[in-house]
Amino acid sequence: MSIKIKDTESTISIGSSELSNINPKVFELKNENLKQIPPSVITRNQYGLLENNNINYIYNEDGTINWRKMVKQEYLVPNRQKTQETDVSKLEDKDLLILLGGIKELAQIRGYTSVEYKVVSASENYFATSCRITWIPNYETNGKEIIFEALADATSNNTKSFAKFFLAAIAENRAFVRCVRNFLKINIVSQEELGDAKLVDDNGFISENPTSPQNLLEKTMKDKNITFDILKNKLIKEKFDGAENFNTITDIPKVKIFELIDRLKKLKLNNS
Repeated sequence: MSIKIKDTESTISIGSSELSNINPKVFELKNENLKQIPPSVITRNQYGLLENNNINYIYNEDGTINWRKMVKQEYLVPNRQKTQETDVSKLEDKDLLILLGGIKELAQIRGYTSVEYKVVSASENYFATSCRITWIPNYETNGKEIIFEALADATSNNTKSFAKFFLAAIAENRAFVRCVRNFLKINIVSQEELGDAKLVDDNGFISENPTSPQNLLEKTMKDKNITFDILKNKLIKEKFDGAENFNTITDIPKVKIFELIDRLKKLKLNNS
């Protein structure tokens, strides 16, 4: 992912989605008989926050917005790969999933001017897409417009059922939710990112596609008695970028996977 800050300027959307912040003063109703009038006009204050009585912002101790707590409970579901509990109020973030609707709602509340998608790679069984979102200025960004980008892929091995026939659409959704989650610092994985539940067990291991780099890492970890949590904590200690957000082996970049396989093979048995 990448992040870039630039001064506020007019932005042209070249993507497949756009949300503009409308200033009602720009419009003049020339037809006095116009019947379709909204009950209220959506506006933002000088801090970039919505002036809407239905929006209750939740703040961190440092004054920034706690976007994680802004996710409505109706958009949270249990991660069946990790828990059998059905009451989401009793679950920690690591045992939850966010539905796509919740991600879309957060993006709209935060405010953006454009969403741009770029195909990175495409084949019959593999599709990779990057998503770049231009976020509007607010007090958290010191009044600057922010451009944030994330990459995601979809393959015949990390999708399930009918999704296997719509790899481009799945990759697009995954890139979007990752871009929103990472920008807003939300560490709950999205349901769209999880792929086939049969592929990943409770320890984060992949059970199919034996030729994939992820499965080779899984096998090496099992041989060395290394759990996913141990591996993740090691990467966090090494300050590997994004390690704190890893939920399964599939979140680890392939380049890093090959390095880890080589390192683990050099370990003595039971040496973590």
